[in-house]
Amino acid sequence: MTATAGSTLVFVFGTLKQGFPNFGTNRGTRVAGMFRTLERYPLYLVGERHVPWLIDSPGNGERVAGEVYAVDAVALAAMDALEGVGRPDGYERKPLRVQADDGRELSVQIYMKRPAQLHLPDVMQGPLERYTLEHAALYRRRGGEQAY
Repeated sequence: MTATAGSTLVFVFGTLKQGFPNFGTNRGTRVAGMFRTLERYPLYLVGERHVPWLIDSPGNGERVAGEVYAVDAVALAAMDALEGVGRPDGYERKPLRVQADDGRELSVQIYMKRPAQLHLPDVMQGPLERYTLEHAALYRRRGGEQAY
């Protein structure tokens, strides 16, 4: 599947997945299948809020598992805002290739942190292969409230 006119394929690996704390911001249409990054990347739970960070450091970590969604411009803007795209402490949205369990490869967008943003003493867990509901139970929204 490729993005339809006016939509963008986005790979989500953390709180934007279906059934996870920030899924309400993800108003995309899910692409069938489970996907993994083609390259290995480090995925960590960071800070007291246990936020999932995928670090833009290819070749390190694991082939990270996630979901792919086709999102329109409005949904993409909402996801960019949630992820802090454009803020010094935010994520960057970048192009990446992922592979489905059936071997299909897709070009997608992904939210990643720059390596310089990571301070190893802040890492609570990782590198991880996937962000699970057990990890999400540790997640706290800004302001400290529990997500679930």
